Amino acid sequence: MRLQAKELRDRASRLDRLGDPCRLCPRACGSRRGAGELGACGATLEVEVASYGPHHGEESVLVGRRGSGTIFFSHCNLRCIFCQNYDISHLGRGRPTTPDDLAGMMLELASLGCANINLVTPTHYAAGIVAALALAADRDLALPIVYNCGGYESVEVLRLLDGVVDVYMPDAKFADPVAAARLSGAPDYPEVMLAALREMQRQVGDLAVGDDGLATSGLLVRHLVMPGNLAASDAVLERLASQVSSRLSVNVMSQYRPCFRAVGAEGPVGRAVTRQEHREAVRLARELGLRIVP
Repeated sequence: MRLQAKELRDRASRLDRLGDPCRLCPRACGSRRGAGELGACGATLEVEVASYGPHHGEESVLVGRRGSGTIFFSHCNLRCIFCQNYDISHLGRGRPTTPDDLAGMMLELASLGCANINLVTPTHYAAGIVAALALAADRDLALPIVYNCGGYESVEVLRLLDGVVDVYMPDAKFADPVAAARLSGAPDYPEVMLAALREMQRQVGDLAVGDDGLATSGLLVRHLVMPGNLAASDAVLERLASQVSSRLSVNVMSQYRPCFRAVGAEGPVGRAVTRQEHREAVRLARELGLRIVP
């Protein structure tokens, strides 16, 4: 986080204006969230937190000895039918949180020795999060800020996060708009995701890691391999290498299993990904020159 508290407050104010009527994500649903209307994400402007604490299951460059300081936000601007956190993202499990409370969570995580502040699914709460970061900066928060998102981001909003975010960690889910529409309710996801990742890359560059092995800045992209190549992993990885960065750091993930509405579904979406499917995606990523991050 390179900005001082005064500039953070200005950014929060500008983001707040984009939240009512809401244009914080590419859906630009126009909901009057400040008046209590629900956005397409299912949320008002009042930040809701599902949980927070040190997390040791993230990428190795984020965890260190005492974990990534992870804050899970309720609701999501994507509608993935296979979501593993559907109780949070779809059903909205969580509790309302003031900016001061959120700042307190960040400072508590710092006091526990966490390597960073890891904001999970933050897009629809960008204004409240930056307002909390301003309060935390006033109280000397100095950890890297990780923006852990689904990749479905507004470039206008991302530009207001320039200097706020140190490490962007978006998903790159799909290359096919038909699959994106059917599986995540966002037919424009492939083009929106690439534009967002290019803006992230412009801001923070390739992933930088300190002598302690921990990420200090940069772009780290997650790609979840799906059964039957539903995500078109070959096209996703090729576009990342050719249109974002040939030295991009990626985590090619094998964790797909049927969850939420994918349980019992017909076709590949209803089964787990195989080792061979995952190995093939990793092989291609290496051939393209992408840097594999576990």
